[in-house]
Amino acid sequence: LCLMLYKGAMKFIKQSIIYMENGDIEKSHNSNIRAQDIFVEFMSTVDRSYGIGENLFNLYEYMNYRLQEANIQKDEEMLGEVYEMTKELSETWEEAIKIAKKKG
Repeated sequence: LCLMLYKGAMKFIKQSIIYMENGDIEKSHNSNIRAQDIFVEFMSTVDRSYGIGENLFNLYEYMNYRLQEANIQKDEEMLGEVYEMTKELSETWEEAIKIAKKKG
């Protein structure tokens, strides 16, 4: 599920960038909001009682903040930053799943 949410966030961020490039600010905004919703969901479900959980929460909070700022400022570079961070997290989860299946 987590991996699917990362992929969804990446899709919405990419859509937001494309819509912004094409001058469709409303569609860019709507796609950005959908990506933000995913990070809000991550923030609400992460277990912060462990150090890694607190770190993930802070990372998700930062990514959500950057999406908000990108939406306000109409900044493709900020969107690209969050896209790359999300891609990295997605790849990490994919690798963890592969390792778990091998042990499994």
